[in-house]
Amino acid sequence: MNIVLVGMSGAGKSTLGVLLAKALGMDYVDTDIVIQQREGKLLQEIIDNDGIEIFMQIEEKAVSELQLKNCVISTGGSVVYSEKAMDVLKQEGQVIYLHVPYEEIRRRLINVTTRGIVIKKGNDLKDVYEERVPLYIKYSDKTLDCTNKDIEICVGEIIELIQEMHDNRSTIGRR
Repeated sequence: MNIVLVGMSGAGKSTLGVLLAKALGMDYVDTDIVIQQREGKLLQEIIDNDGIEIFMQIEEKAVSELQLKNCVISTGGSVVYSEKAMDVLKQEGQVIYLHVPYEEIRRRLINVTTRGIVIKKGNDLKDVYEERVPLYIKYSDKTLDCTNKDIEICVGEIIELIQEMHDNRSTIGRR
């Protein structure tokens, strides 16, 4: 079973993902890095040169084709725009939404224009945040509030969430 981390850019998916994989003895994959390696370009280059629609097609294809087991997967913030990609991720894993309030995301994201964030013309970061939060909630099995929490505390809380989900599944299986 995989553990899939979703949330806004700046929520800590990559940082938490690496530490979580280490703590659990699992493999680790960052889908943004998978896309960059496949395309031979930075995410922002793809968005700038090919456009948002092409980037989202590339992201959907890359994520949908992942065949991972026993892996912590950090996703790009825009993966929730693809129902197909999210269905694939949910089939093979538990999806955990790392919730961080908008003001904290805004503070953390110094490099919005170079970070490879999917922001449609005419929208700003707040618009993106408000559009995505309901999608993160829709697709996640659990939500972890990471507001003002140290990274190590978040890792510990994710491990607790995973244990709870595992225990619940085990009791359901025995009924």
